[in-house]
Amino acid sequence: MVKKNTLSKNQLLAVLESTPNMIWRANLNAKCDYFNKTWLNFTGRTMLQESNDGWAEGVHPDDFDYCLKIFLGAFNKREPFIMDYRLRRNDGQFRWIEDTGTPYYNEGGEFLGYIGSCIDATDRIEAEQVKDMALKDALTGLVNRAYFEKLFNLEFENAKRFKRNLSLIMLDADKFKSINDSRGHVAGDMVLQCLSSILNLTVRHEDIVSRYGGDEFILILPKTNIDTALEIAERIRMAVEKNTLAIDKLAIQFTTSIGVVQYSNENNPLELLEKADKAMYRSKHSGGNTVSRM
Repeated sequence: MVKKNTLSKNQLLAVLESTPNMIWRANLNAKCDYFNKTWLNFTGRTMLQESNDGWAEGVHPDDFDYCLKIFLGAFNKREPFIMDYRLRRNDGQFRWIEDTGTPYYNEGGEFLGYIGSCIDATDRIEAEQVKDMALKDALTGLVNRAYFEKLFNLEFENAKRFKRNLSLIMLDADKFKSINDSRGHVAGDMVLQCLSSILNLTVRHEDIVSRYGGDEFILILPKTNIDTALEIAERIRMAVEKNTLAIDKLAIQFTTSIGVVQYSNENNPLELLEKADKAMYRSKHSGGNTVSRM
């Protein structure tokens, strides 16, 4: 009989203590009862300080609820998880950690808890954040105009090449200048942020929402015909109309003018954009709070 090559408990412990990854273990009560040397060196704390829920003292306050939700949610389902959060290093600086947790079992298949392995992911996440900032509008968090144009050109070419449906929705806030003039630019910014939130909540997952400029927003609706686009536009109009924004304890209600178009063999993306713009201004000239099509 061939003897299996297995690690003894001491050998396994030696591996865990020498690995460059930060290792933790949680018991059946979801309380941590082990951290390897790499983890303790990173945090500058003792095993006793980190044990049970002590490790959570080093998690950034803005990440704590998210971190706990992911961990306990996976623990209750006994599923693996990966999450990013900020953890305080021994010099007081917060570093982004990529934490991978996995349930572990004994030879009889009995659940014993979780083993986790962490790496410092600060460089990766900060690079992603820089890229994200370059692609999104700073005020609303939506796709910015430059990135929108790249995405729209791609969707336009796909619609043209594969004869797919493609629709656009363009809209702006009615009487936005008067809100800015009477309540100030802070109030105007709040209106734009509110409108962007409504758009994100109203559109579908596959739709692309962009702040096109000023108070104008534009939505790309891939593989969508004009009838569906009109339904989405009407949902947006109604959601905005029903919304009330409180600014300095005073209620502000605003509406939108919306234009909807569908790709119909236009020669280039600019032609379709111009049609969407005309449709929006048709709504604007009819008094606002209206959906128009071209």
